[in-house]
Amino acid sequence: ATSNESGGVAVTASRLKTDDGRSLPIVAFDTRGRAIASGTIDFAPGAATARGTIEAPFELRNDFARIGIEGAATAGAQHLLDDGFRRRRVALLSGEARDLSQPLLSPLYYINRALAPYADLIEPRQNDLAVAIPELLEQRPSVLIMADIGRLPEETYPLLAKWIENGGTLIRFAGPRLAAAPADDPLVPVTLRQGERALGGALSWSEPQPLADYPGNSPFAGMARPTDILVKRQVLAEPTADLAERTWANLADGTPLVTTAVRGTGRIVLFHVSAEATWSNLPISGHFVEMLRRSVQLSRGGGIASDGKAVKAQTLPPYRLLNADGVLIAETGNVRPLEIVPGKPPVATADNPPGLYGSEDGFTALNLLPRDAELKRIDMTAAGPHTSERLTGVESWSLKPALMTIALLLLLADALIVLFMGGVFSRARIARAASAIIVVLAGAFVLAPPHAFADDARPDDQRILERLDTTHLAYVVTGEEDVDRLSESGLRGLTDFLTYRTTLEPGAPVGLDITKDELSLYPIIYWPISATAPMPSPQAVSRVDAYMRAGGTVLFDTRDQFSSLGSSSNGTSQNTERLQAILGNLDIPPLEPVPADHVLTKAFYLLTNFPGRYTGSPLWIEAQLDNGEETSNRPARPGDGVTPIMITGNDLAGAWAVDSNGVALLPTVPPDEMQREYAFRSGVNIMMYMLTGNYKADQVHVPALLERLGQ
Repeated sequence: ATSNESGGVAVTASRLKTDDGRSLPIVAFDTRGRAIASGTIDFAPGAATARGTIEAPFELRNDFARIGIEGAATAGAQHLLDDGFRRRRVALLSGEARDLSQPLLSPLYYINRALAPYADLIEPRQNDLAVAIPELLEQRPSVLIMADIGRLPEETYPLLAKWIENGGTLIRFAGPRLAAAPADDPLVPVTLRQGERALGGALSWSEPQPLADYPGNSPFAGMARPTDILVKRQVLAEPTADLAERTWANLADGTPLVTTAVRGTGRIVLFHVSAEATWSNLPISGHFVEMLRRSVQLSRGGGIASDGKAVKAQTLPPYRLLNADGVLIAETGNVRPLEIVPGKPPVATADNPPGLYGSEDGFTALNLLPRDAELKRIDMTAAGPHTSERLTGVESWSLKPALMTIALLLLLADALIVLFMGGVFSRARIARAASAIIVVLAGAFVLAPPHAFADDARPDDQRILERLDTTHLAYVVTGEEDVDRLSESGLRGLTDFLTYRTTLEPGAPVGLDITKDELSLYPIIYWPISATAPMPSPQAVSRVDAYMRAGGTVLFDTRDQFSSLGSSSNGTSQNTERLQAILGNLDIPPLEPVPADHVLTKAFYLLTNFPGRYTGSPLWIEAQLDNGEETSNRPARPGDGVTPIMITGNDLAGAWAVDSNGVALLPTVPPDEMQREYAFRSGVNIMMYMLTGNYKADQVHVPALLERLGQ
């Protein structure tokens, strides 16, 4: 028996019980019969079974076709391997940056814990999906798991589609971002309705729903239906004629929980709930592990699972057979096709001798001895008179290594003789060679570059150190001189206000070129939207998306008093349309206006709205979970509860902008200096919220806040 583990291939062998101990060398062969790895199995005295390990890299282990005992040319000393043996490489992607301080809220935490014993997991080295996805696909994963990713960079869709059609398996999990994604997403198996179905909301049920029995066409068929798993949120699939055929798991009310679709030689699988425990308790159950394992096991074509259990009944023709010497041969003769029955491991017979059944695209291994076979001595007492003799012949030894060593030594001796006859070893030539070596060493010493020290920082590195040493407010350079000058003046005015009114003393505002500047140095980036400015490139938008995914926040300001997210009585402005075009390429969560009890309203000042030069636009932020569903008044949220996006149309920078004497550059609409004061206070609350997170949501502050409100 074999198992593909993280450290290597574990091999378990059986023998007749004997009193002596023995060490047997084992060898792994590829499909061409070449030995590519080796190990040993050590039998203790009196032991009938022993366990050994063949250590090899992941890529080499997946090339193993059979494992045998070295020097034992018999079919019983060989163990054939198929697709069920191969250890899958699984790539993981998430819509949120991993929060190391709150791992239980990470979408990938439960997936990682479920698959780590069964697969080799890889994660991207950076948050920019336009770069991370091609890098992951270059490592040739069998499965790509995406947890709550709604929109992908436009250039990655053809890459993923081609990878799936060539045999890759894409497994997706729902979440707020996927619920807000466009309905025409080509990388989902079924058409989804916009939004999510929540307990107590629109299209909702009156109580959480359990799971129904698994359909017969599902890889989960045969698993007992769990009674303790309840779902309170999901994304709904539009009813279609083939929805039942594409469904692997349903809820008790008949709505799909897991759906799938075949694309080329690969497939797409969608779990209609999130990968963490906010939408259901499925991820914290042992059932989740088995569902993921079976889904990943289907990522390679052909065959049955390594535990001998077939997904469905099938009949496979003979592909390669194992002869008496333990060698795979292509001659199949009159061998009958192998019938695979779910839950019943196949057994080698005269009609189905050991070998590989299927085709080169996928096959099942049928070994001579079944799994966990127990070897027993033949009872010869009832055989009558008989004679026992040893097998003829003696053990053979290969002379190839010895002959190759002798040939190499003769070649070396011949080369030395030729050099000696040519006068290479004469004294004059030796002296000249020594002089040349001394000259080369002296030249290398003289021309050696000067020593470099750690404090010899380059200008770019020095600038990064300055940004890290002091907090700076940053804005996006649009390319329009008037807009950029107003953004700089506005952030400079807010910087002065923060310095005078708070303990925060930011440095000078920084203008950013989002195509090349490092964005992670700044907690928040102000982006003034201008319809006449050049449209940012997809690569630039992808860098901004990675910045937001890593925990940064972008404050979009259309500066037109519109709500920025929909039509008003007067329609939408050109700046709003430009914002919608930019947001169409970003993977953003569902948004909502700042609630009355949000941390932003009490981070430093007590506020009810967030005006700028105008007061007509709300401040939009990431929508939070319904507090009515939480058991406490402080729901746990990843990323310390900080929204990755803010949107307004109130022209905040226009209200903050001042000249060198501190005089406002633009009037408020309507003219009101208290409105400008509240605009500065809004900026202070936004900065404090960005730097401190949701600590103000702690209930210990409620008495003090109520006391101040009473005054």
